[in-house]
Amino acid sequence: MKRSVASVTSAPRLRVLWSFARPHRRTLLHGLALALVASALGLATPMVTKQVLDALGDGASLAGPVAALLVLLVAGGAVAYRQWIILGALGERVVLDARESLVRHLLRAAVPGVTRRPPGELVTRVTSDTVLLREAAAESLVGLVNGSVTLVGSLVLMAFLDPVLLATTLVAICLVALAFVFLMPGIAHAQERAQEHVGGLGGTLEGALRAIRTVKSHRAEERMADRILADARASAEHGVRAVRREALAWTTAWTGVNLAIITVLAVGAWRVGQGHLEVSGLIAFLLYAFALMEPVTELSQNVTSLQSGIAAAERIRQTDALPLEERAGRAVTAQRSAASVGARGVGVRDDGARGDDTPVLLFRDVTASHAPGTPPAVRGVDLAVPRRGHLAIVGPSGAGKTTLLSLVLRFLEPTGGELLLDGRPYRDFAPADVRARLAYVEQDTPVVPGTLRDNLLLARPDATEAELRAVLRDVRLDERVAALDEGLDTPLATASVSGGERQRVALARALLATPDVLLLDEATAQLDGLTEAAVHDCVRARARDGAVVTVAHRLSTVVDADTIVVMENGRVRAQGGHRELLATDELYRELVESLRMDAGIA
Repeated sequence: MKRSVASVTSAPRLRVLWSFARPHRRTLLHGLALALVASALGLATPMVTKQVLDALGDGASLAGPVAALLVLLVAGGAVAYRQWIILGALGERVVLDARESLVRHLLRAAVPGVTRRPPGELVTRVTSDTVLLREAAAESLVGLVNGSVTLVGSLVLMAFLDPVLLATTLVAICLVALAFVFLMPGIAHAQERAQEHVGGLGGTLEGALRAIRTVKSHRAEERMADRILADARASAEHGVRAVRREALAWTTAWTGVNLAIITVLAVGAWRVGQGHLEVSGLIAFLLYAFALMEPVTELSQNVTSLQSGIAAAERIRQTDALPLEERAGRAVTAQRSAASVGARGVGVRDDGARGDDTPVLLFRDVTASHAPGTPPAVRGVDLAVPRRGHLAIVGPSGAGKTTLLSLVLRFLEPTGGELLLDGRPYRDFAPADVRARLAYVEQDTPVVPGTLRDNLLLARPDATEAELRAVLRDVRLDERVAALDEGLDTPLATASVSGGERQRVALARALLATPDVLLLDEATAQLDGLTEAAVHDCVRARARDGAVVTVAHRLSTVVDADTIVVMENGRVRAQGGHRELLATDELYRELVESLRMDAGIA
């Protein structure tokens, strides 16, 4: 069902677009004032032309009227030049502000909201949607007002010249307006659908490029290309629909104005012959009639771009609606939170005394789901993480192991129970304050954009060169880095980095942060035996000074742990040492057997 013009350009939708232009309203008003001045100068030109013709007929001097025409020409050009610069710069600032807001919002948004959407779709909001916003939020708003004023001004001056010819012109204008009333909603809907498919295309393409090795190894290039291009074809189809409607609207407008000019010429010639109108008046009227093409064209262009801009603005605001993480604790001041996390590796009670007997992390009957309305991923978890030592978490797939790490990192908030840091509830801290005490190595170990140095300094930008070299040596990356032409300043996007090397870069970054709690989501899965042994030495050293929590799938990780936590169906099933669990827990024995662990070596 087609939407009406009122629904497409309704006040709420226009307010969404205006929200992007509002911070620049002074500049916008400046551009509008210049546009109105330029239009006024243009409207004065036919009247001065009439004076030239009248002077020619009366034998008077042409110097004054011709000089006036030259002044109008020069002044109009100067004003138009300044207006173009102001509105063009304004459009770029609107785009920059929108992109800055989007990027900062996306990076500050809660993890579940971001990960539920394809990254490529979010990238499209920042790139192509903001481009559509540029013209609509700056030039279109000015153009609509200016075009309307110019149109009204032209009609008033035409009425002054000859009301009969004006009535003839208005008939044509009404026909053009009716055409736009019926055609504009379809144009807006088609453009909105086209942009939605562009977002889908970006999301699918981003995922395919990320998994390019998998795609190629399964000889799925053509099938994946067909899936991606399905969105491209759908976008093109809706784009063609919009173009067809735009072509019909423009043709109608062009035909209507030209028909009006022909009619005006015929009727005007008749009125000149009857003595009701001077020839100079007819010529001036025709100049206004020809000039009507500009405001009509301007209005049609700006209404079209306004529809695209409104659709883009709504898509951008949808992303802005992603819930943000808290920036401050709920129950303590920022100063108190900072004091509580000021010393790395040392638990601090409210009285400032060291709390070695207090677990650094404590789960109390914690339940959590990844999305509202979904079954809990963990339920009723009670777990204490000692201030020092190595705690390993094992269990079958889907047992809730990684969910526990997400809760610790506040990527996910519990729906029941509570977590405590140094005996204080998590709600007393901002997420950033909690993460200042932690370091995390993901299972997939992605690298962040930038150089090797940028990746290592991500959590601790003030680390010295000697500290960087030390952690690289600890994870056995020092020789590899020395072999690179640019060393630590090698962009990782251009370097051939294996999965194991990525894991070691991530581990070096975490060790450099000297956290109170080091969280490892199977961070040695892609390492060879010798390198894994070196990494485990680093982990053991870290466990002597702080806590290490590992999601474990390998025997070497399990037998090194001081405490092993067995999870099943989101619950803690058992805790203990390797030998103890082999003797007392059937699921643990099955896990050991399924992973081809030889229990006898322990």
